[in-house]
Amino acid sequence: MAGGWARDGAVSEQIEASISDELARMQARAKPTGESLTHCAECEEEIPEKRRTALPGVKLCIDCQSERDQSFQAQGGINRRGSKDSQLK
Repeated sequence: MAGGWARDGAVSEQIEASISDELARMQARAKPTGESLTHCAECEEEIPEKRRTALPGVKLCIDCQSERDQSFQAQGGINRRGSKDSQLK
């Protein structure tokens, strides 16, 4: 699929590099640590025992965590290809 003066496999390498960058960014996000709370830090609802066991250090109930996840805005990736058409989007 590589076109122009690109060597064979260049597109695959770009895709792999983008995936690696995103995985590294996701792994760098803060993870819960310490003791799990028995009640949600935001709404005071009880956090189920199974959730506390599955996610050590959890501080939010499922509903509050879902709301927080939905409000999270994904960062734009790096335009590795640099074509004019891809920059117009």
